[in-house]
Amino acid sequence: MATRIADLPADARPREKLLARGPQALSDAELVAIVLRTGVRGQSAIDLAAGLLDTFGGLQGLLNAPAAPLRKVKGLGAAKYAEIAAVLELARRALNEQLCQRPLLDSPAAVGDYLRLWLGHQAVEIFAALFLDTRHQLIAAEELSRGTLAHTSVYPREVVKAALRLNAAAVILAHNHPSGNPEPSAADRALTQTLQSALGLVDVRVLDHFVVTQHSVLSFAERGLL
Repeated sequence: MATRIADLPADARPREKLLARGPQALSDAELVAIVLRTGVRGQSAIDLAAGLLDTFGGLQGLLNAPAAPLRKVKGLGAAKYAEIAAVLELARRALNEQLCQRPLLDSPAAVGDYLRLWLGHQAVEIFAALFLDTRHQLIAAEELSRGTLAHTSVYPREVVKAALRLNAAAVILAHNHPSGNPEPSAADRALTQTLQSALGLVDVRVLDHFVVTQHSVLSFAERGLL
């Protein structure tokens, strides 16, 4: 029979442990257990959290898992799913605020984290852009195209129109590879060159193009592809 959280010593209970030692002292399962609050028959909240992490491939996989498989898990109904989804959205918004507070080129890791949270878990290919002002601070992040598992159509005129509408001085392009392979294809490289040329005509600079998967982010600039 699983040990109930209430039966654990006070300093081993996730909530009490967090209050006493801070969130960094907790394991992933303990943090998820706090979000879940309760377990199910035969499983404590920690047991349920550990099972979820194992099933979905860790914290990133759990936070980015689609609604349907999550809601099929015994004990994880609509309310608990909503709580997990809310945690992910809070993380996205916190990163967005961080990006808005300083030039994006000063925080490439934060840009990568934001894009991975936004695009990495998507089941279809999405093309997006971060539009920047003259100081390279974020004006807006917009999805520009949504396609299939392996392809999305991006029209240069739509990217140019969005940049002009937002009065952007520069853009960072991004798209995801649902396959999990971050290597840019020949089509990715050709599209980047086309967009560079089109945006250059209206004096908007392409600073980078990121290829995003659930677990990694590849930068065209770092690869010398821009």
